[in-house]
Amino acid sequence: MSILVLAEHHDGALAGATAHVVAAAQAIGGDIDVLVAGENVAAIAEAAAKLDGVSKVRVADAAAYAHQLAEPLSALLVELAGDYTHVLAAASTNGKNVLPRLAALKDVSQISEIIAVESADTFQRPIYAGNAIATVQSGDPLKVITVRATAFDAVGEGGSAAIEAVEFVADNDQSIFVKEALAQSDRPELGAAKVVISGGRGMGNGDNFKLLEGIADKLGAAIGASRAAVDAGFVPNDMQVGQTGKIVAPELYIAVGISGAIQHLAGMKDSKVIVAINKDEEAPIFQVADYGLVADLFEALPELEQKL
Repeated sequence: MSILVLAEHHDGALAGATAHVVAAAQAIGGDIDVLVAGENVAAIAEAAAKLDGVSKVRVADAAAYAHQLAEPLSALLVELAGDYTHVLAAASTNGKNVLPRLAALKDVSQISEIIAVESADTFQRPIYAGNAIATVQSGDPLKVITVRATAFDAVGEGGSAAIEAVEFVADNDQSIFVKEALAQSDRPELGAAKVVISGGRGMGNGDNFKLLEGIADKLGAAIGASRAAVDAGFVPNDMQVGQTGKIVAPELYIAVGISGAIQHLAGMKDSKVIVAINKDEEAPIFQVADYGLVADLFEALPELEQKL
């Protein structure tokens, strides 16, 4: 068996999710290659070569791949796919954008957001907002798979894989890059943070999210939000944790003013320790919380920050 992992990278750096996807590839077994596609990505390729278990890093360095648009990337993957039995990517915005197109072009089924590997052709994935786990077996000659990164421990960085250039440059007359708006923050990225503190509709308004900032600074935490808070316009949607937001599994998750709707629980219930603060003692969030505080958040948060 041979596996190709599509590397995730942002702002000139290899994203941590790639190491988690390589771990999933190791669970499948076989030779593991990593594809780094972009423009001026030599440093990213060198970082990928250090990942444990990687046999080879294939580098497609061309202007056509500069913004990782789905059309040229999927065309590149189609060109390379004949050498592999599996193509894997993180179940991120980028992975969800590119791999379905590859699956369609290769006329195979995609297996989305796997959380466990039973064998080379059998995988587990959550369904019904994580309330059930489906075991899926694929008979396709090419397995196209997205991986829920939080379900696999990242591999280390003791490798020294060979780096090989890919000469193929995809034509793209279907899409153009217009612009991107990047949110700048000194805090950890939400999907990779070891501590996350999230606010819900109970925060009342967007200004009250400032009550979370002091605690986040002291804990080195990322700040998230429930869908209800995002839909109400309190915070931007890149902060959303949940089934239609970001899936997180930090060591500590603090839910403040969040009732615990199933959509939100699907995105954070794999956290190692869950702390809930809510004035409603019947809130569903307390059913999954390791520690629960029934209190007014506007009193509890300043006190918590002071104690920290």
